[in-house]
Amino acid sequence: MPADRLLASLLRSFQNVHPPPESSRLFSTSATLLTTLTNPLNTTLLTSQILTATALWDHPDGLRVCLRVLGIFQSASLAILEDDEPTPPPGRQQQSQPSRQRRRPDRTEWVKAVVKGADDRSPRWKHLLPIAGLLLGFEGQDRGGLPEAVRRDLEGALVMAANLAMENVGRREDGLDRFCIALVLNYAFELLSDWRRGDLQYEKLLPLLVEVALFSTEGYQSGYFLAPIDADIVATKGKQFTWSDKSTTFFLLHRLSTRPLIASMGPLSRLLAHCVSSTPSPTPLHALIDRISQFARTLTTQWRQNKLSEIDPSDDAIFLDEQARKFTIPVLWQVLRSAMFACVVVLRAVVGRVLLDRALAADGSAPVLAAKVLHALRNLYFISSRLGPNAFSTYTFVSLTATDILATYPTHAESFITSIRPHHLTTTASNPPHIPAHPLDRCLDLYFLNTAEHFTLVLSQQVCEDTLLPAVRPYLEGKGNGRLVEIFEAAHSVFLAVVAVPGNADLAGRVIPEYVERVFKDFPGSLSPRQFRLAFKTLLSITTPPSPLSLTHPALSSILLELLYHRALHPQEPTPITTDQPTNKQTTLTLTLVDTLPFLPIPMLEEWLDLTAELVAAGETEVRERFWEVLSSGEMDVERAGVCVVWWGTRGGREKVLGLGGVDQSERVRL
Repeated sequence: MPADRLLASLLRSFQNVHPPPESSRLFSTSATLLTTLTNPLNTTLLTSQILTATALWDHPDGLRVCLRVLGIFQSASLAILEDDEPTPPPGRQQQSQPSRQRRRPDRTEWVKAVVKGADDRSPRWKHLLPIAGLLLGFEGQDRGGLPEAVRRDLEGALVMAANLAMENVGRREDGLDRFCIALVLNYAFELLSDWRRGDLQYEKLLPLLVEVALFSTEGYQSGYFLAPIDADIVATKGKQFTWSDKSTTFFLLHRLSTRPLIASMGPLSRLLAHCVSSTPSPTPLHALIDRISQFARTLTTQWRQNKLSEIDPSDDAIFLDEQARKFTIPVLWQVLRSAMFACVVVLRAVVGRVLLDRALAADGSAPVLAAKVLHALRNLYFISSRLGPNAFSTYTFVSLTATDILATYPTHAESFITSIRPHHLTTTASNPPHIPAHPLDRCLDLYFLNTAEHFTLVLSQQVCEDTLLPAVRPYLEGKGNGRLVEIFEAAHSVFLAVVAVPGNADLAGRVIPEYVERVFKDFPGSLSPRQFRLAFKTLLSITTPPSPLSLTHPALSSILLELLYHRALHPQEPTPITTDQPTNKQTTLTLTLVDTLPFLPIPMLEEWLDLTAELVAAGETEVRERFWEVLSSGEMDVERAGVCVVWWGTRGGREKVLGLGGVDQSERVRL
């Protein structure tokens, strides 16, 4: 069929709504016809009709229509580019395509004809589609299909169309105009030059993108997709829970995960971060943080209303059937992780802006923003905790940087710690602190403990005593439970951080004796060898000079060493340890004693070298290796290292460790 007749037929088809198969053919026919029309006026007419055709736009899933319309112009551009690329020999070209080459419009003229089709008959936000389609087709993947001047004009036209569209955004109740702006800029932003990017109205674009990504039906829907899933999670005959891949909620979740914006959330989050960095005024950033915090808070609330939140991650294999573990729930966590990643990438840009922007770094702004960032991370912790503490470097940067900013404002830091302290870890007359039964509450406890540890240096002794120590007590007194080892260790770390603060010497003298008794009782049940050794190293470092505690309690360090020595010398039945090496309790106690040597004053060191050598000589190979490492690897300062050299060479240290007590003096010198 000649192109003109096909055009007339296509325009007639645009006037009516068609079933999906026929409607799909209209998109492909439009893309083909754009490349075959020889009259630029017809090209302009077809473009204009594509942007207004009822047959194309009267569709319940409007954003996919935008994507398909964008694809029309991208496909047409690629087709023209591919047709022009081959360069046959002149004779063959004239024989095979004489009429087509004479009648085809110049590429620049064709681009201008398409852009002219974005006229007043269609709203501004639809004008983005043909312009972006041309850029993606000709210039995507470094194809360089347009003259530099034409490309600059297209970039300028795209930025102008986006700014004009944002002026009139919100006129559609379904939000399709906002979705289209976000979609087009997400795809085409990388093709814009830096100076064209600077022309975008970021103060309007930033809130638009946040609303679309986190709160709209094309984004994460404020997290409200979580709670309805609970209805389709049902018990099986085997006392497990299942979530069928045939259920309505899984179908909706899978559809959500494949929506254009969520499927490309990585580039969209980077575009949001660029908007944060480029917004001239810092004012919109406060609103941005509030919206992200609101989204994270809603996400946590919705997760609590789901049965899955009642299952500890370590119990998934016990309470979830195979279909749920391998097919349905992984899709859910994929969506949740993408939401968390998007929020963290944006928060990283906010934190970076606080570090560089004088207005945001002011005393009235910086601590407030830092606290809001940490609140948002707290509400996202049920997702990030499943990835591990260091699995996501951007998350670690945001968390530590916000903590450092807030720690420079002790009053704000105290208010923040008080605000995130879980209610069940608060001492009241009728309800003492206790370990919660709900896994989500324990997850938030872990975030509180891990975060509070970083603020102990700036918190007053009263806050540490009234807020932190009561909060860690339930976990310090808790019985061995493999699922809670991470929280137990976090509680011990917080306690050690509190007593290590020089200003808390009085408090440390009152609480350390009870803590030492608890440490010996918990090891190795709920305390790993690594944490046990760390605890005693920390205690010895704060009870020996020049620590202020050594002045008020000078005998405390000796008492600790005696307890450790006698338990290592007269151990109970060796207790296997499965958390990490070493493999028995006596070995761990001996290694702990060896670890404390670099902290001892000179007189105590000379005494305890002999006592430690007795245990080392009877210990395993790894104990002797660790003892030699402490003596020779630089852990000792110069003065202590000199004492160790004398002890090893002339005071019998070598003989005690190696069991060479019977050799004569000449043999000793040779050794």
